[in-house]
Amino acid sequence: MTAPLPQATQRTLETPHGPAIGASYRWPGGQYCAIHTARGMVGCGIFDVHVAGEFGMAVAIAKGTPAKPLVEPEDLYLARIVDVSGPARKLGIEPGMTGLEALARLLGE
Repeated sequence: MTAPLPQATQRTLETPHGPAIGASYRWPGGQYCAIHTARGMVGCGIFDVHVAGEFGMAVAIAKGTPAKPLVEPEDLYLARIVDVSGPARKLGIEPGMTGLEALARLLGE
């Protein structure tokens, strides 16, 4: 029997800083989420900022915990950024910001 496909959702988010694309992926035992903009993304800890930086992508990473995982894109709003790619740093995104603060920079504020 083939394992079921993971659950994948993608939708437009109307954030306080403008529209963005929210994505969530789930499978038995795991999940990840991200918010995508034209300038880059805010994502959970599954993404590698160094590889993203090599491709010129602005990426800010927040990290959930087993007790409080980041499941839906909106979970990233209040999560603290723990790592950023070089291009994200050039936009003024720094570790310690909230995901919503990083999103404001990605959306040009």
